[in-house]
Amino acid sequence: QVQLVESGGGLVQPGGSLRLSCAASGSILSFNAMGWYRQAPGKQRELVARITSGGSINYADPVKGRFTISRDNAKNTLYLQMNALKLEDTAVYYCAARTSAATMYGYWGQGTQVTVSS
Repeated sequence: QVQLVESGGGLVQPGGSLRLSCAASGSILSFNAMGWYRQAPGKQRELVARITSGGSINYADPVKGRFTISRDNAKNTLYLQMNALKLEDTAVYYCAARTSAATMYGYWGQGTQVTVSS
């Protein structure tokens, strides 16, 4: 079964940058869409960004202009470049995937912690 593993999280100062990676055990070409979610303390998990198999990209309003989602099919890896980080970006970030538009995001990674602090 396919597995997703996130990496790249850590501690960064406000205004800094970080790049998250999500490595899949199988071909990401099998996925209709992949995305990044995050869950901050005391809040529900929310969608940050997604990218479809056709290259369509969507971002949540709070991260527009600062975050960039991308993928490398040859490496079976999804990325999230995060720039101009803010305190409110602090959360556990999760990689997720679905096999078709008719299904839920049924594949999840274990998450990676991102902490923005001065």
